Amino acid sequence: MNPGDRVRVDHPDGHEEGTLMPSTTADHLVVKLAGGYNVGVARADADVEVVERAAREVDATEAPEEGAATSVEFDDDLPTVTLVSTGGTIASTVDYRTGAVTARFDAEDVLRAVPELAGRANYRGRVVANILSENMKPAVWQTLAETVYEEVAGGADGIVVMHGTDTMAHSATAMSLMLDVPVPIVFTGSQRSADRPSSDNVMNAVCAVEAATADHAETLVCMHAGLSDDSCALHRGTRVRKNHTSRRDAFETVGARPLGSVNYETGAVTFRRDHTPRGDDDPAVHPALETDVALFKFAPGTGVEALNRLAGHAGVVIEGTGLGHVSTELIPRVEELVESGTVVAMTSQCLEGRVCDRVYDTGRDLLDAGVVEAGDTLPSAAYVKLMWVLANADDPRTAMQRDLANELQARSVPWT
Repeated sequence: MNPGDRVRVDHPDGHEEGTLMPSTTADHLVVKLAGGYNVGVARADADVEVVERAAREVDATEAPEEGAATSVEFDDDLPTVTLVSTGGTIASTVDYRTGAVTARFDAEDVLRAVPELAGRANYRGRVVANILSENMKPAVWQTLAETVYEEVAGGADGIVVMHGTDTMAHSATAMSLMLDVPVPIVFTGSQRSADRPSSDNVMNAVCAVEAATADHAETLVCMHAGLSDDSCALHRGTRVRKNHTSRRDAFETVGARPLGSVNYETGAVTFRRDHTPRGDDDPAVHPALETDVALFKFAPGTGVEALNRLAGHAGVVIEGTGLGHVSTELIPRVEELVESGTVVAMTSQCLEGRVCDRVYDTGRDLLDAGVVEAGDTLPSAAYVKLMWVLANADDPRTAMQRDLANELQARSVPWT
């Protein structure tokens, strides 16, 4: 027997059935039960029967290096999905059945760890990074974009990006801007690791693969839609925000309902609004970024010295109050930033609605100072967008006021 096998263990106090854990020792068997908890049984008292063999033995030390590609035997009748790992909880516990922790994986590891994925697609595996999401950097976005481009150009029918949840929205925005591909790109992650009975990783991974094989060419975030294990919501990558630190349904679309959903039981993918269909165009990648961009959050009492530290930046996104305001005493310094060549874009700290600096005197003064209104673009999306337009647009100021990847809605209207 090997870790990952499903076993029945009879012992003097009864019996247990579950998955044999890698933490099994010469003296004790460790079994993960269906509820997610582990039990230990002394080998000397145990009679063990292997109920089901694992797909293969996996040695975590044999995991591929970053940038490596792996695949499994293909079925010509199935679509091909590339699973791209950047790290995070969902990748650091990629053996979803046993709870074995390894931050790198190949395509066969995923199939063994998540047997529910078998038969849904052919799989390739790519490792872009092995980091927690708070360590994500623009340079990794560029590598990720190049990797996705290579996989789509190489025939992948869809991409699933496994990513830590804390900065997933930033990365999804980056891919929305940097890539023009005719197939789905679906980000997914895990709020709770596989060793917890309430883990969301298996369902999120399965739903993400279903979304990656559906008829669309959107860049989406696929995470739990509610507290139950019944469906995942599909959020546009440029309109999503993580709104809770630990709930499984932490992600929400801001300014609208999610674009669609995936039924976990049936695998059905449903869209509630217009979306970009699959196409047959050649993929393109535009990875250039100007990384000298700052995100500045105004708060009552913020002094001029805080803005002084932003001097010389190529771009600054201000997260202002309400309709897009900062205190009056900061406006002359903002104007100096603009006159020095810094592109300054205004967003709002409010979760709903849009910037409109034409209502109050403060807003009008900010417009006169050269601040660019970013509409209802989320601050995180505006931060990434400003990096991209500074490197790719002829007129970054104008580009910040245009919708490039569904990050800027034409109108803010009530929704239910």
